[in-house]
Amino acid sequence: MEPAVTLKPEVPPAPTSSSTTSPCITTPVILKPKTAVMEAVEDIVYGSVAGVVGKYIEYPFDTVKVRLQSQPDHLPLRYTGPLDCFRQALRSDGLLGLYRGISAPLVGAALENSSLFFWERIGRDLTYGFGLASHDKPLSLQTLWLTGGFAGAMTSFILTPVELVKCKIQVPDTGGKAAAPLKPIPVIRDIFRHQGISGFWHGQLGTLIREAGGCAAWFGSKETTTKLFRQWNESRATSSQHLEQIRAQDALPLWQQAVAGASAGMAYNFLFFPADTVKSRMQTTPIGEVGPKKTFMGETAALWKQAGLKGFYRGCGITVLRSVPSSAFIFMVFDGLKKYLPMQ
Repeated sequence: MEPAVTLKPEVPPAPTSSSTTSPCITTPVILKPKTAVMEAVEDIVYGSVAGVVGKYIEYPFDTVKVRLQSQPDHLPLRYTGPLDCFRQALRSDGLLGLYRGISAPLVGAALENSSLFFWERIGRDLTYGFGLASHDKPLSLQTLWLTGGFAGAMTSFILTPVELVKCKIQVPDTGGKAAAPLKPIPVIRDIFRHQGISGFWHGQLGTLIREAGGCAAWFGSKETTTKLFRQWNESRATSSQHLEQIRAQDALPLWQQAVAGASAGMAYNFLFFPADTVKSRMQTTPIGEVGPKKTFMGETAALWKQAGLKGFYRGCGITVLRSVPSSAFIFMVFDGLKKYLPMQ
């Protein structure tokens, strides 16, 4: 793509006794387009900010979700549902208890969202590079779902260690006794001492399934809803001039951006929730537990035997609920920062 060219007036020389004022002369000024490096920096920085905002909104709901998911097979259920879990958590730990262990997830949210937006853009570049799409036309919705899945798959390898530490802190193995809240550094140290480096990727398959499928739905649903809103806005145009004004707008109205982001979060969390449930059960096992290491297929079979299909969706309602404001803010913050604070 060639750089844009604008015309800048050149100030004429001051008149002398032997000259008269000459007409204004114009010379081209080259405006450099945003480089790929700056695009990557924007994705990382603004994705991190958006992720942190979203995590503060959703974290109390995430704590409840993990506690519901990780209830053991051999004991009666401790919580009857999300509200009961909220009530017990507030009674025992107070409001701050619902934010227990948030430091690691904040880092994880920054890494996750910056990685997702970064790899999604890389996915788009790859589709152009392999000739699967043309720069002259917008990418199809099918392609956008595919690039979202690619972004999720790549991000899963970053996310699994962070979620492992988070789950250990959210559901500590205290033997039913009161204990001081766990801190990230001691948990990381214990995991490394008992399981080595590979132990940080315990539950990777569940994260991969959830992120690849879920992020295909996350980006795809957002773009699908955005397209539907654009078509709806154009159908309400009262004149050809009004239609051109609508098409010239870069972004949707704020409330439509929020709805598109919320639909993305709901699709991400609901469609692949069973994989997340199995992953959480694997990652909340006590560190250094004696016996065979839990596997994804083994935990899947055990949960099916214990609770059937219903067990895989334990905590799903509250997870989908929390994703509505969280994803809405993530996309609004990210898109808003890129629009109003572009890095040149």
